[in-house]
Amino acid sequence: MFYYVLKYVLLGPVLRLLFRPRTEGLEHIPDSGAAIIAGNHLSFSDHFLMPVVLKRRITFLAKQEYFTGPGIKGRLTAAFFRSAGQIPVDRSGKEAGRAAIREGLGVLDKGELLGIYPEGTRSHDGRLYKGKVGVAVMALKAGVPVIPCAMVGTFEIQPPGQVVPRIKRVTIRFGEPLDFSRFAGMENQKAVIRAVTDEIMYSILSLSGQEYVDEYAATVKAAPATGQSGKFPRLRR
Repeated sequence: MFYYVLKYVLLGPVLRLLFRPRTEGLEHIPDSGAAIIAGNHLSFSDHFLMPVVLKRRITFLAKQEYFTGPGIKGRLTAAFFRSAGQIPVDRSGKEAGRAAIREGLGVLDKGELLGIYPEGTRSHDGRLYKGKVGVAVMALKAGVPVIPCAMVGTFEIQPPGQVVPRIKRVTIRFGEPLDFSRFAGMENQKAVIRAVTDEIMYSILSLSGQEYVDEYAATVKAAPATGQSGKFPRLRR
């Protein structure tokens, strides 16, 4: 219930007024049934702007740190994410990854929309990073389509360290659903789930026009590269 109060009464109208989000490809979102929406992650604002433009409720796998922050700010943030029905995800290891997949499959089993950022963390420099394979495992296990999504302009309104977002119009693009039914039952094959993940990331890339880096964002953040990162050329629309 609180999700819809936030969306239609408390937060949604304000976000629409301030950021006037343009939307493209909303017709690709199914009216019913389970699906994964996989997007790039450029800003803390992404968590709020994407749900505002969707007719259906979407549940995100949110990093556990949003639920465990210290002080008054931490408690308020945790209360907000819990009230909005978001699911905390521990990103610290393989078992944590398995737990996240179980949580995500639980959402899909109920026929709902699941939101996920395959990069696993926000981009610190506006580029698109290599996707983690959990999105592919869930898509194959649940047998659901993956809808790529590109947030455009959210890095500019709230880059890392920017507490209060700048007021600027943003664009949210949804691509055609990706059908991976041809790989049904192959979610334990590493080459398959890597290929599926890369296809999802390339679809996001084609929508966003970002520069692609063939490394995990968390790795680059932890140990800044001393040379040129591996990357695909920038795509432009």
